[in-house]
Amino acid sequence: MQTYSLSELCAQIEVVLMEGLPDTYWVRCEIASLSEKGGHLYLDLVEKGQRGLFVARQRATCWNGRQQMLRAYFAQETGSSLQAGMQVLLEVSVRFHSVYGLSLDVQGIDPQYTLGDMARQRQAAISRLQAEGVFDMQRMLSLPTLTRRLAVVSAAEAAGYSDFVHQLEESPYSFVATLFPAVMQGDRAAASIRAALDSIGATEEEFDAVVIIRGGGATTDLTCFDDYALAALCAQFPLPILTGIGHTRDVSVLDMVAFQALKTPTAVAAFLVERMDEQMERMQRLTYRLQQTALRQVLLRRHRVEQLEQRLYAGVQSWTMFRRNHIRMLEQRVETLNPERVYRLGYSLLRKEGRVVRSVADCRQGDTISAELADGLVQLTVQER
Repeated sequence: MQTYSLSELCAQIEVVLMEGLPDTYWVRCEIASLSEKGGHLYLDLVEKGQRGLFVARQRATCWNGRQQMLRAYFAQETGSSLQAGMQVLLEVSVRFHSVYGLSLDVQGIDPQYTLGDMARQRQAAISRLQAEGVFDMQRMLSLPTLTRRLAVVSAAEAAGYSDFVHQLEESPYSFVATLFPAVMQGDRAAASIRAALDSIGATEEEFDAVVIIRGGGATTDLTCFDDYALAALCAQFPLPILTGIGHTRDVSVLDMVAFQALKTPTAVAAFLVERMDEQMERMQRLTYRLQQTALRQVLLRRHRVEQLEQRLYAGVQSWTMFRRNHIRMLEQRVETLNPERVYRLGYSLLRKEGRVVRSVADCRQGDTISAELADGLVQLTVQER
């Protein structure tokens, strides 16, 4: 029986692989992880099947010199660095080492494949959101008249967050910005932002709006904002969401479903300040109109009161004059009926046994009658009638 040492067998495997797979191959895969050591780039490449399960996995190496050139080329074409979670198209050759086993030697990369895959995923997310009827739900909400209480999703150390807060503090309004920290790029970003939104949703009554901001970045650095699960959560969120993610070329899916999308964190702050300016100007106009209306009403009421005072004074004067004339008339009538005046005219009042004599029939011959004159009484005897 022929026997081999382990190294001899490995050498035979290497020869067979090199003879059987002598060329380079373009391989579609996902970067599960990558690290740099000693100037070399080590990658863990995977292919996922249904339910995200791995159907293939292989180590790959891009040696110093070549890896610097390929990474620079990829960054120039895509505006981003290679990172975990990316779909890539790599040119590789198959290598076998007696100690390290089978691996792939990376010879080249096609950046357009990565950009195309991102575009396909992005369009798939948009189509799914539209089919589910949630794409425009945020625009059915409305911002409060005074949008002051803000839940901010950002990296705490990000310059964009500092700029946002500084601009609000420089305004004359009392904004309250509460930070909910999150990872804002990379393969963990979408899940981190969703977790921050879940925390905000637990106390939504404390806020007027949500602000999601990031200080910019390359297109591939921001693929997390095209994530379907994140966009679906934002589209159906009960509070209005404002975004300032810093895209310079494209609008993310998150921007599309948000209540209001702005370019940068400072643009979001400017939007909020300008809106407060508009509301304050509107309130000032309403206050002025209210003051003018109140002043007109006061002047109108004052004029009405003056008219009523004049009418009341004229009425009192007229009534007083009428009563005065009436009293004078009564005085004249009383004076006319005064017995003393009648007596002075030559009249007298006749009494018989204390009773007023009103008719000749009241007297008989021989009766004694008293006559009341202006200056006294006289006794008369009836001689005949």
